[in-house]
Formats: sequence, structure tokens, C-alpha cells
Amino acid sequence: MKIAFYAPLKSPEHPVPSGDRLMAKQLVAALSETGNQVSVASHLRSFHRTPDTVLPDLESQVASEIERLRQEWQRNGPPDLWFCYHPYYKAPDLIGPPLARLFGIPYVTAEASYSKRRNLGCWARHQDALKDLVARAAVNFCFTERDRAGLESAVPDARLARIAPFIDAAPFLTATPAPEKARLVTVAMMRPGDKLQSYAALAAALKYVIAPDWHLAIVGDGPEREAVEALFSAFPAGRIEWLGELSRTGVIEQLSRASLFVWPGHGEAYGLAYLEAQAAGLPVIAENIAGVPEVVLDGSTGLLTASNDASGLAQSIDSLLSDQQQRQKLAEAARIFVSTERSLPVVARRIADLLVPALEFTL
Repeated sequence: MKIAFYAPLKSPEHPVPSGDRLMAKQLVAALSETGNQVSVASHLRSFHRTPDTVLPDLESQVASEIERLRQEWQRNGPPDLWFCYHPYYKAPDLIGPPLARLFGIPYVTAEASYSKRRNLGCWARHQDALKDLVARAAVNFCFTERDRAGLESAVPDARLARIAPFIDAAPFLTATPAPEKARLVTVAMMRPGDKLQSYAALAAALKYVIAPDWHLAIVGDGPEREAVEALFSAFPAGRIEWLGELSRTGVIEQLSRASLFVWPGHGEAYGLAYLEAQAAGLPVIAENIAGVPEVVLDGSTGLLTASNDASGLAQSIDSLLSDQQQRQKLAEAARIFVSTERSLPVVARRIADLLVPALEFTL
């Protein structure tokens, strides 16, 4: 199939790294994996940070993009379907729906989400449009049970299908683990909100860790770096290693050297970093919160604690640092879990099977 791919929140070619950009890239790879011809239809970003956000040039840019694609498709033929990743109240798809209707092609969403609590300002209009879009879509791929339930509640007649969060696991699976004693690692951007809260929860938990020789490598950077550093300032020199933003090769190297991956996970939709860590052979220590249980199997590939339980998080860290046999058991199960259930080829086949019947529906 010829597939027009669009991610209104962040294009897969956006210069700023994030989980959204990574998943957009991986969806393009997964769609291509089974022989489809995938092109990024537009890089236009429709992100509305607040319900009162006004993007003054957005309307003209949308019209320009629609006209550009209309002319291109009339010359070369339209795609077989439009695939939109992560349309939601902050980032509506303003380009795909009119083109799909004009050319009579199926429309597909992945990770569309709806929240009744967000019916504010322009977000309310975006949510109304999203409900209509989800109702008409040939299929809506849901990565989490929470998203699936939310869409089903808002749009009972929507065509929904579950696929699991996944990664391109090959580079992580081929790395050879060489865990250093009591070395912890986390990989996360330093942003306001949930990320900063998770850093605060991690710093609070580490104060309760009994193991005398633990040290933490932090991979990540961002606008809240100064605030994050302040959270860990009470620890003795040498406990925290600040590595900044690293390439994927650098991340894999750090994961391979660690014994445990630690990250509370406040507000995580699911957290691709958890899957990367498990593929590299690391058990995960996190909170049983948000979408974390979608990617970490408690007691099998990691240990999940209650939300905001600093001492519980510390006890989980200590338990695996003191029990190498159990740590190794979880590490091996983690690699098997990702390779057999959450790797790109596995999910690519699932997506391909679900797209075939979708060709029967048009927007």
C-alpha cells in the first residue's frame, strides 16, 4: 500500500527528541516493514499548548498543505490510506480528514486519545472533531487499555484495535550486558511537569536506599536541568553521574553497564525507555502508575511499587541489588518479553493484518 503518514504533534523528522517523535519514527518503520510505501505527508505542527493558544498562521498553513497535497495526488494518484499518529485535544489533524473525504480513501488513527476533563477553549472544539473522526475512521489503533476504554466511552461505535507499545529492539537486544555492581541508570528528558515530578520522586527514594555502594547514571537534558540537579544535590560527590543527552549508541552503552533501570514514571503514557532498558537486559524499578504497567510486567521483568511510595521504591532497589540471582532472572525475562512481544517486526505484522480490512472503509 501507499500510506500517507502524519503526526500533528511532532513529525518523525522534528529536531527535538521525545517519546512522541520516537514512536512516530517507529510507526513509519513498522508500516514499511511489511512492504508498504510510506511517506510523511506533512511536517506541519498543530500543537496548542493551552486551551487559549492561538496559532495565527495555522489556518493559512493548513490550507496551503491541503492544496499542495491535493495537486500532488491529482498528478501522481492518491495514497491507499491516511495514517495519523496521536491526534488529541492539543494536536488535531486538520489536514488528513478533508483530503481523505475528497479522494475517498480510508483514514486510520494510532494513539488517538479523548479526555472529558479537557473540554476547554479550543481544546473542546478539537475534541468534538476528534470524536467525529474516530467514529468515521477505518480503524483506531490503541496502545493502552486506558486509551481504548476512553475512546470506547466517548465513541461507542468506533472501530478499535489494540496493539502494544513497541520499539526497534534489535540494537538493544544485540548489545552484551556487562552490569556493574550497584550501578543504576535512568534515561529521561528534563522537562517541567511529569518528568520533573519523576526526578523528584527518584531523588526522594534514593535517600532510603540502604546499599552502601549504589551510584546513579542520569542520561538526559532539558530546560529543567538546574532544578533536577538541585534535587540530587544532597548526595555525596560521585553518587550521581550526569551524562547529558546521548546518541542511541551512547544510551545502549550506559544501559549495558547498569544493574537496574530506575524511573518512577509519573504521567507516562507508557514509556519507550522502559522497553529499551528491558531489551538491553535490565530489570525495571518503577511505580505502578499511568501507563507503566503496559510495558513493565511486575514481578516478571521488573518491580512496580505504589505511587509516591519513596521507601517502597527504595526497598525494591535494595532487594534486587542484594539478590543477584533474582536480578538476573528478571533481566533475562525482560529481554525475552521485548523480543517476542514488543519488537518492531512482531507488531508490524499485527498492524499489517489489521490494515487489510481497513481498506474497505472510507472517511
